[in-house]
Amino acid sequence: MSRYAHVAFTENVRRVQEERGSAAAMERLLAGDGVQADRIGPHEADFIGARDGFYLGTVGEDGWPYIQFRGGPPGFVHVMDEETLAFADVRGNRQYITAGNLRGNDRVALFFMDYAHRARLKVFGRAEVRDTGDLTGIPERVGRISTDGHQERLMVIRVEGLAWNCSKHITPRFSQAELADSLEQVSERLAELEAENRELRERLRQRD
Repeated sequence: MSRYAHVAFTENVRRVQEERGSAAAMERLLAGDGVQADRIGPHEADFIGARDGFYLGTVGEDGWPYIQFRGGPPGFVHVMDEETLAFADVRGNRQYITAGNLRGNDRVALFFMDYAHRARLKVFGRAEVRDTGDLTGIPERVGRISTDGHQERLMVIRVEGLAWNCSKHITPRFSQAELADSLEQVSERLAELEAENRELRERLRQRD
C-alpha cells in the first residue's frame, strides 16, 4: 500500500491532511520508499476476477478527468501477473475519449466495486493500448474473450499502486445474477402455495 500512498498523497494532499488532523495517521501508509509497485496478491486477483465491470479514469491534455464504465462477463479483466492486468476493450459510442486521453497521458485509475459485499479496490496504473492481434506477453485467453464481434483493442495495465477502501458508505446493491438463487427459492415457494391454494379451492367447491 505504500506505493499507492506515495502516488496519491501529493504535496497538496498532505497539506490538507495536516489541516484536517489526519497527517499522522496517514504517515504509516507512507512507510518505505514507495518505489516498488504494489503487488496484486491472491485476494486482489480473486476479487478482480469475480467482477463484471469497473470504472476507468483517464485525464485529457487539458487536465479534465474522464471516467468511463467498462463491463463484461465476470473474469473479463485478467490478472497476468503480480503487477499486470489486461482486458479486451470493446466498441462503444465511438467517441474514443479514453483512447484519445491515453495517447497523451498513460496514467489510469481503476475502481473495482463489489456492492453486494460492500468492498472496493482502487488501482493506479499505466495503460498500454494494443491492436487486438498483438498478444505479446499476453495469455491467449485474453485475446479470445467473447466480445460479440465488437472487440477493438487490448489494454494492458502496469499496476503502480493499489488500496482497499473503507466500506462505510457503500450502499449494498445486488445484480440479477446475485439474486438468482434467492429469487428461485421464492418462485418455488410461490408455486407450492399456488398449488396448495388450487387444491383448497377445489375441496371447497366439492363441499358446496
